[in-house]
Amino acid sequence: MVRIWAKILSNDKIVKETIFEDNSEFNTNNFFDYLSIICERLDIATPIILNKHIYHYITFNNTTFLPVDFPENVSFDKFVLEEASNY
Repeated sequence: MVRIWAKILSNDKIVKETIFEDNSEFNTNNFFDYLSIICERLDIATPIILNKHIYHYITFNNTTFLPVDFPENVSFDKFVLEEASNY
């Protein structure tokens, strides 16, 4: 089961969050789909995914997107995805 806790942070404070759940097994090929759904829920643009984002998520169970990763200007400092299967 896929469970991702998505957090938007500004000045090191969570300003918006959501939990994404999917009954299938985690698959890196679906990472963009997961991210698109999460971003739609949070009403933000979908960031550009680099290999480092997927690597960090798989290796460290989290990844961080910075404003530079977005195709348009954003009003927050970080967008963090964290595996939430333990929550």
